[in-house]
Amino acid sequence: MLEKVRLAGAGVELAADVGGPEQGVPVIMLHGVGQTRHSWGTAAARLAGSGYRVTSFDLRGHGESDWSPDSEYGFERFIGDLAAVQALQSRPAFLVGASMGGLTSLLGVAEGGIAAAGLVLVDIAPRLEEAGASHITSFMRGNADGFASVEEAADAVAAYRPDRPRPRDPSGLMKNLRLADDGRYYWHWDPAIMQHRRSPEGWQLLLERFHKAAATLTIPTALVRGGLSNVVSAEGAEEFGALVPHAEIVTIDKADHMVAGDRNDRFADAVIAFLDRHASLAG
Repeated sequence: MLEKVRLAGAGVELAADVGGPEQGVPVIMLHGVGQTRHSWGTAAARLAGSGYRVTSFDLRGHGESDWSPDSEYGFERFIGDLAAVQALQSRPAFLVGASMGGLTSLLGVAEGGIAAAGLVLVDIAPRLEEAGASHITSFMRGNADGFASVEEAADAVAAYRPDRPRPRDPSGLMKNLRLADDGRYYWHWDPAIMQHRRSPEGWQLLLERFHKAAATLTIPTALVRGGLSNVVSAEGAEEFGALVPHAEIVTIDKADHMVAGDRNDRFADAVIAFLDRHASLAG
């Protein structure tokens, strides 16, 4: 059973779900850009039920967490929040991060001084396929005027993911939407997150930063990617394995970039198996 709480981040309050034995090995879960803590489905509850002390929080500017007062959303801000959440744990936590949450975790360990027990990157690696990354950002920058109804938002998601069946009941989308004073529905993130656009040179420098960070990893590490992902290709996963030789590479078939959403049980199984192998060594 997970309990909804408010946690102190680095100058903002963060909405989180917390559960599992208080003395269990801590696990912190960070979702991807444009998502919320609900994107993990039942995986967080399964980890808690397996004896881990789970904290799954909405990143700043997402879901029910505060927005940055100055509209800044660089990695340093997210790393600061992660460090604040880690400081609340009984000992170094295992970090499970999807997409941007994974990169935040990676940089937090490599650059931010966060002492993690282990790292699970969910469909994210230093090599990102440009077409897949562009597909995500294009979707997030679209529909700036919001939606007249939840059904209209569901139509937008169906167009974005035409290979997935449209849910008959779109009400589940409300966890990712907010109803504004103008009566329209908007995605549950601060639009300022997508205002910053990097030049090709800036993007290349960022990729080099991810590569350098990954090369420093010594903690137990896993990459869990979707077999259908257009963000982390098989070649990208192979390159990560060469860069981090001790890393475990797990491919979840019939899943794309949204691994936890597409194959929740398989995803949770993979993460629990990784944690079970390494948690006893973490103390």
